[in-house]
Amino acid sequence: MIDKDTWELLSYVVTVVGLPLAIVTFMLEQRKERENEDEEVYQLLADNYTDFLKLVMTNPDLQLRSHSESLAMTADQEERKLVLFEILISLFERAYLLTYDPDMRGKRLRRWMSWEDYMREWCQREDFRQHLPRLLVGEDADFVAHITRIAQEAAQ
Repeated sequence: MIDKDTWELLSYVVTVVGLPLAIVTFMLEQRKERENEDEEVYQLLADNYTDFLKLVMTNPDLQLRSHSESLAMTADQEERKLVLFEILISLFERAYLLTYDPDMRGKRLRRWMSWEDYMREWCQREDFRQHLPRLLVGEDADFVAHITRIAQEAAQ
């Protein structure tokens, strides 16, 4: 039979070893869960960007993947292009709001940099930059500042 002193010693061991171990285990699980959530958000956004590119492919007359000077467009083509730019800005803003953090590191930073690359690629287009002021009306102020800076760098 275990006496009172032994029980007391065992309770101290549990307190000294078990409690910190439980806290560390909880923190590691929380971190893993946050990483999984970040990965899921990134994947959903990436899928949305892929869907956007499919829309671009179904509208080849708009020359949205062309790096050459665009030809004159009809009013219908201009309207469709503007709508696609609106979809793209909405996607960029969503990516910014859900994934951007000025203190990012590691995987989060690498994921964000892919979005930054997409933004830079589209901001290289003069027609996209020309529509940007209209596209950014009512958008998140921090996002507006971010993409405006990218557009200004691309214009130089």
